Amino acid sequence: MSVSPGMGGYGVREWVGQELAEKPVPAPAGPRGRRGRPRVWRVTIFVLAAIFFIGPLLCAFKFSLQLNNGSYGFGNYGQIISNSAIRTSLIRSLEIAGVSAIVVVVLMLPTVVWVRLRRPKLTPVMELVTLLPIVIPPVVLAAGLEQLQLAAPQWMVSLVFNHALTALTPFYVVLAMPFTYRAIDTGVRAIDLHTLVDASRSLGASWPQTLVRVILPNVQTAVLGAMFLTIALCLGEVVIATFLLYTTFPVEMINLRLQSQVGVSVALSMITLVFSFLLLFIVSLVAQRRRGASSFRLV
Repeated sequence: MSVSPGMGGYGVREWVGQELAEKPVPAPAGPRGRRGRPRVWRVTIFVLAAIFFIGPLLCAFKFSLQLNNGSYGFGNYGQIISNSAIRTSLIRSLEIAGVSAIVVVVLMLPTVVWVRLRRPKLTPVMELVTLLPIVIPPVVLAAGLEQLQLAAPQWMVSLVFNHALTALTPFYVVLAMPFTYRAIDTGVRAIDLHTLVDASRSLGASWPQTLVRVILPNVQTAVLGAMFLTIALCLGEVVIATFLLYTTFPVEMINLRLQSQVGVSVALSMITLVFSFLLLFIVSLVAQRRRGASSFRLV
């Protein structure tokens, strides 16, 4: 390369930049003979998974439209609205699910924060304890609760077992522990917990204020996921409610099948699935908004 004597440093840099811009950049080398194969396998797996999951849903939806006379229509869905027993059981299950979700967050969030801050060595113990509801079969738990209900004194019967809300909520909270604990623990581990707590406490905030106004907004997605998992579990649990003789939403679905109203029962199942998918969509939407807000603040 030759440079004229009158050419300054800027001319040299401009010439070198022009040479580099005109020089073709070689494409990154990849494995020979395998281009396109991963994409084909991905599409194949996606199509097979879609058939596996969506196929039974389409068949169930078609069966829910079939009426007793053999024709098709939305009569089964209309019976859900007009049937007072279905409405009562649905409202009862939603009340139990809402209260259980709130109790789960009130219990699990302070517990996870306390373990992570003060007792990190207890993390394996907490993971083992929260796995017990999965290890113990629900039938065994329901049989023990049935015997407790039969042998309970009158004050316990009137205080706990007199209503489905007070009787089922504590046990649904226990059944939801394996899922809710890990969901909240994952959200807490994703933030700088020690720095947030130290900053909040140094500014004069109390522990309840730190939990509600500092930690909870940063783990909002994890908390919502835990709440929605609890709601989905409450809307699908049938063993304990059947043993304790409470007519909840899933128990009413079984009763409809026994009454030869299979189409109405399948329609209820479809409504439950749509409701669960809406909950998952809300969780995903909240997570995307939080990521967008975080990136905006970083910019």
